[in-house]
Amino acid sequence: MRTARFTLDPAFTVAQVDPRIFGSFVEHLGRCVYTGIYEPEHPTADEAGLRQDVLDLVRELGVTAIRYPGGNFVSGYKWEDSVGPVEDRPRRLDLAWRTTESNRFGLSEFIAFLKKVGPQAEPMMAVNLGTRGVAEAIELQEYANHPAGTALSDLRRAHGDKDPFGIRLWCLGNEMDGPWQTGHKTAEEYGRIAAETARAMRQIDPEVELVACGSSGQSMPTFAEWEATVLKETYDLVDYISLHAYYEPLDGDVDSFLASAVDMESFIENVVATCDHIGARLKSKKKINLSFDEWNVWYLSRTEAEVSALDWPEAPRLLEDNYSVTDAVVFGSLLIALLRHADRVTVACLAQLVNVIAPIMTEPGGPAWRQTTFFPFAQASRYGRGEVLDVRVDSPTYATKKYGEADLLHATAVRAEDGTVTVFAVNRSRTEALPLQVALGGLGVTRVVEHSALADADPEARNTLDEPERVTPHAVEGTEVLDGGLTAVLEPLSWNVIRLA
Repeated sequence: MRTARFTLDPAFTVAQVDPRIFGSFVEHLGRCVYTGIYEPEHPTADEAGLRQDVLDLVRELGVTAIRYPGGNFVSGYKWEDSVGPVEDRPRRLDLAWRTTESNRFGLSEFIAFLKKVGPQAEPMMAVNLGTRGVAEAIELQEYANHPAGTALSDLRRAHGDKDPFGIRLWCLGNEMDGPWQTGHKTAEEYGRIAAETARAMRQIDPEVELVACGSSGQSMPTFAEWEATVLKETYDLVDYISLHAYYEPLDGDVDSFLASAVDMESFIENVVATCDHIGARLKSKKKINLSFDEWNVWYLSRTEAEVSALDWPEAPRLLEDNYSVTDAVVFGSLLIALLRHADRVTVACLAQLVNVIAPIMTEPGGPAWRQTTFFPFAQASRYGRGEVLDVRVDSPTYATKKYGEADLLHATAVRAEDGTVTVFAVNRSRTEALPLQVALGGLGVTRVVEHSALADADPEARNTLDEPERVTPHAVEGTEVLDGGLTAVLEPLSWNVIRLA
């Protein structure tokens, strides 16, 4: 096969990586919370009911900002239900997922969970703009963030949380363009309530960071027009606009699935263009950044039947996709797409964290384990900190039904503060190894620290309860730096991490 090539040069960069790009998402959906992060009866549970085996894996994963409590769930959410004595909290029907919510785990428990994850974990709180509005949003903000001396801040203290939660990052609703959303709105309706909510929240705290709802996907019939309308109302009041995207192989079209990041990058670039167009029309020097606060591989086509069959159970097994090597390679490619656009994508949330289309799986009363997708995220979070270098590949291509000709190589590189460089690369070929040459002009790196690959002779191999370590990254031999250039061979259908020093 023809060799793939690109050049790295410290003079040509994209942006510093915002740590929030390695965020995740906890929604009251399926077993993400109950028997996921929270299971008081579990042998490893701490005094707060948190599974310590899951906490260990969450720390290893390296997540930062964690979005909560939804998702579709938030559009029927009454935050008051989730605070105070657990025995007094009401049980509610969750219309989004046809389940019953016990509220045993709520806002205080979520903040306590984040503290145990570590100082890098930051709350990203969504407010309900579906069935509720401005008043409820600022009441939640006062309860969560005001120090003391008001009815709601003193109520928080009476509930046992003396210190404010310090939530800086807030989502103004969720997927309000979607007809499936409880309280679905037109762009005009949503733009108005988002602007009103943003103004009120900034009166309490001018420094809050706010995310307006963008389109739920590039395929939405209102895509781009929705963003433009919403931003006309909110441009000077918000900091981010959201993007959501999920990918699965449809009709057996694996080749198009492997090129899913082509669509993700197009989505990002089209939203950036829309944001900048509105900014120009408003004669504003401000730049709206992107919060890609839901992304993943998700076998969405199975979900509607799965949910419609439910009769209001509590924490059922829902959306528990078991990921293959192929899924992990696509997942890694999506991470590459986010890093390649780090100049504008400054928040991103992998949906979700545990059990529900997640990198971490658990068994009630039993073990927790890593899915195949765990490894690309953990490696990117660990080694993808620093400055993204501009990567423009010269790659052999292959034909896809959905995206036309796509590059076999998808890659980016990040230079850390200490001068080390990490190349993240995916070979999309299902059958052939891909030779790679990288010119390393002016970077001062002279050796390969490590070349790790996630690949397998069986592209459907996956980790399960019975075989939790069937798939793990392995070392690749023969990768070297000679005469100012990196040479490597990328295995077929592989996610690669090449560290240089």
